[in-house]
Amino acid sequence: MRGVVFLVFDGMKMLDVTGPAEVFAEANLAGADYTIRYVSASGEPVTTSVGIRLPVDGTADDVAEADTVIVSGGDALPKLPIPTDLVEAIRVLQGRARRLVSICTGSFALAAAGVLSGRRATTHWRVAEKLARAHPDVQVEADALFVEDEGVFTSAGVSAGMDLALALVEQDHGPDLARTVARNLVMFMQRPGGQSQFSAPLQIRRPRTPALREVVDLVSAQPALDHSARTLAARVGVSSRHLARLFANELGTTPARYVEQVRLDHAKALLDAGHGVAQTAREAGFGSSETMRRVFVARFGASPSEYRARMSTSVGLRS
Repeated sequence: MRGVVFLVFDGMKMLDVTGPAEVFAEANLAGADYTIRYVSASGEPVTTSVGIRLPVDGTADDVAEADTVIVSGGDALPKLPIPTDLVEAIRVLQGRARRLVSICTGSFALAAAGVLSGRRATTHWRVAEKLARAHPDVQVEADALFVEDEGVFTSAGVSAGMDLALALVEQDHGPDLARTVARNLVMFMQRPGGQSQFSAPLQIRRPRTPALREVVDLVSAQPALDHSARTLAARVGVSSRHLARLFANELGTTPARYVEQVRLDHAKALLDAGHGVAQTAREAGFGSSETMRRVFVARFGASPSEYRARMSTSVGLRS
């Protein structure tokens, strides 16, 4: 049996625990062998972010051995000194676990315990800069969904914790079982850890102007269409100059840059799913493999083929 231990505390984000726990529980229904336990520093039940009291099975000292220890996040962790008893519990569990994992702001607790010193790590995008300032010895990869560095795993917020749990299931039991879990939980199978926490539409505010909203929705839905500034402007009945002003004023970018970013997001998703470079270039709207290659090299320092190879290990665990 593979023991999964969640270290919880008052104010912990409920979904940071229940999301990954559901992934492991669903894996058991598909033939995996996880046991799930919950411990707190005091051994007392904790109150979650939604006000539910969560019973626990004991303290860190009660865990003789674990395959995976998961530290959840909580809104207070980036704001306050990490409680001493939580730090000590992490240090105890680190010596008794094969893998140590944090979800969202749980990375602040790992960093306070010295676990992340000299390692790569990520956290929720809102507090990534704060983590980097507070712990300059940690190499913070602010935009990654999740990161692995020598047996220590950190993830971005909420749903990214489920992505990481699914990656751990695949690491333990192979892609077929992980794919079954993803289907049953209606999850994306291919969300590699190195993928951005945001696609282009999520990085921008919803445009106020109806014409700009129509353009943004069209580009996002059908990136392979002709999306030159002139074509987009004609579609919504404005001049190219006026459309450029709308993009600059509301989104802080140009039509061309926005279209390129959406196409990049689409191309990365297709490559992550195993599509060929030529097919990806067509479906993402780049037109040719060479055009897409130039954009990838300029943005990522790697060709599409190199990007796909880099992301093909498991479901994106980075080592």
